[in-house]
Amino acid sequence: MFTGLVEEVGVLASITGNEQASRLVIRAQRVLEGVQLGDSIAVNGICLTVTSFSDRHFSVDVMPETMKKTSLSHLRPGQRVNLERAMRLGDRFGGHIVSGHVDGTGTIVSRQPHANAVMFRIEAEAELLKYVIQQGSICVDGISLTVVDVADTSFSVSIIPHTLAETSLQDRRVGDQVNLETDVIGKYVERLVSYRSRQSGAGGNQIDAKGSKISLAFLQENGFV
Repeated sequence: MFTGLVEEVGVLASITGNEQASRLVIRAQRVLEGVQLGDSIAVNGICLTVTSFSDRHFSVDVMPETMKKTSLSHLRPGQRVNLERAMRLGDRFGGHIVSGHVDGTGTIVSRQPHANAVMFRIEAEAELLKYVIQQGSICVDGISLTVVDVADTSFSVSIIPHTLAETSLQDRRVGDQVNLETDVIGKYVERLVSYRSRQSGAGGNQIDAKGSKISLAFLQENGFV
């Protein structure tokens, strides 16, 4: 479990393998404090397992499913990546609930100055956008951000100077791909409502066997999803 607060920006030292499976070696420092084999570290928002490490590097193996769903296949040696260690019980929870299980990728379609901030608009598939709500939370390349607005094919986020300076977003340009993880709560709500609807027969507004009147339509109408 992560919070979407980037601890350190590391550098990809090497990548071996192919678009099916790869091994990444990442140069870092802070996230290596107290590291052990098998620990989880989010790399651009992707929960990966430490398979080896030294005092300045750690390596991770990436399986085919992860390569297919994320932007890792576009990484090149020398590029900077956002890093966050798995949270510990008792840590401050400054972001939102982030699992490190990326739902898919989006494409930056605009980057515009906005007063003291920078506004990014990110294009994404409808399957992801249905979980994105105005003023809700989304994880972009491992960064917990607040959604400014949502359109039919895209959404926007406003990046304050501190976040821009302390993450790899400062390197991102129009056309770049970013990893997206939508709010996990919305996905669980949708699954639960869908399951109950199937159990009670056709029609999401029917009362289920336990007498619940909650449906996906009800939650949408009242701003929950």
